Amino acid sequence: MVFRVHSFELLKACIEDILSTIKPGEDDQKKRSYAIQELADSIYSVGALRGATVKPFGSFVSNLYAKSGDLDVSVDLWSSSRIPISKKKKQNALRELRRALQIRGVARSVEFIPNARVPIIQYMSNQFDISCDISINNYPGQIKSRIFYWINTIDERFGDMVLLVKEWAKSQNINDPKNGTLNSYSLCLLVIFCLQNCEPAILPPLKEIYDGNVAEETVFYDEKHVDEICVANISRFLRQNMGQRNQTSLPRLFASFFSQKLTVWGSCLVYHVSSAIYTGINNWLMSDWFRTPVHDAQVKKLRAVFRQLGPFKYSDIHLYGPV
Repeated sequence: MVFRVHSFELLKACIEDILSTIKPGEDDQKKRSYAIQELADSIYSVGALRGATVKPFGSFVSNLYAKSGDLDVSVDLWSSSRIPISKKKKQNALRELRRALQIRGVARSVEFIPNARVPIIQYMSNQFDISCDISINNYPGQIKSRIFYWINTIDERFGDMVLLVKEWAKSQNINDPKNGTLNSYSLCLLVIFCLQNCEPAILPPLKEIYDGNVAEETVFYDEKHVDEICVANISRFLRQNMGQRNQTSLPRLFASFFSQKLTVWGSCLVYHVSSAIYTGINNWLMSDWFRTPVHDAQVKKLRAVFRQLGPFKYSDIHLYGPV
């Protein structure tokens, strides 16, 4: 089957409306900052956790979060040794934290997941209505988040692509690692892959930005050191590619994400992504969506259209219209 996009201008208008709805504003940023302080205050009330520091990471730090996004926070315990603290100690610290959250009444729907690869507590902040994921000494997560922050400074299309792809993944129910599907970090890597394979490339290979081992368990995270490496390497990439900036529009990049025949391994399944736009896209593009201000109901409409299409399908694609 061949799907045709007759006007990228319509797709552009739709994307802009969606982004304007899901992108956070200053109030959203403040709410997350207050929720972090709320967690810090709870920690200070626990004798076993005194001296710990609270470090946000994930999409909030990378500036890749949507209004409805979760808040990832690492509670960093001080250690005098050069040996990472044990998983059992992390579990015990989270149990103490769970008790403090419940005593202070700041959280609801508290769920302790001790046997995950990275033990976490998940809860919803009562005051700020934000879903929070709390882990202990999650230095790899902090490093990855900081690297993504700097990648996001290379080209603004990266951040927009991440938000759009996350929104699509939610509509397909494939953005839930607890159920064996893709986490947000994996989706970001797919977007990076897409932008690395443009001609000319929008993003360089990750090893040219930071060549350290981001997955290694560490006992210390030097944010300043990571920043210095990323800034120097990104500056070099931008100098080397001066005058060769990829001019592809965001709508075409979004389409190309689904046409690169990405192979994603997850939960013992192989998803082949090779369709640029899905079944029903013409109905979406030709709707009256662009004639009225977008709101939550319209975001649900986008998800409903995506849901009809299935997560991944093979198709040929012919793209029409101006860039």
